[in-house]
Amino acid sequence: MAHSVPQPVPEPVAVPTSARLKIPRSVLVVIHTPDLQVLMMERSGWPGFWQSVTGSLDREDEPWREAALREVQEETGLDAARYTLADWNLEQEFEIFVQHRHRYPGGVTRNLEHVFSLELPEALPVTLSSEHSRYRWLPWRDAAGLTISWSNRDAILALEQRRSA
Repeated sequence: MAHSVPQPVPEPVAVPTSARLKIPRSVLVVIHTPDLQVLMMERSGWPGFWQSVTGSLDREDEPWREAALREVQEETGLDAARYTLADWNLEQEFEIFVQHRHRYPGGVTRNLEHVFSLELPEALPVTLSSEHSRYRWLPWRDAAGLTISWSNRDAILALEQRRSA
């Protein structure tokens, strides 16, 4: 009669965040000054693609505000909790760029984005993550004209109206 030798139970392996599929829900945080200078960052690996802070939820139950605070810290090094983070209570759905769909579960083509703004007292220096190669502070109209993202453009263009409301 053959006896089986017990096999060791393998330890769970942590999957790096970059290897996980993205959740198709994200935040957009337009960072600006009182005189509407807007922070724009150029994507690494995509020259000419300028944007505000954006990022997907890390987990299904992550609150929008928590995601916004985390993304600002990750992408700029700024502690958004020290400044005025405004939840616009606005969600926009957009089509995910074809070249990025492999990062999402199969068949996912659209993303739901929740919009915030973050007002800083002045144009502050930021510490970019590897996600972006450089940054610029621009007048809001120039910033809106720089991005190819319609949702980012529309949020920047709404800043003046929101400020006067």
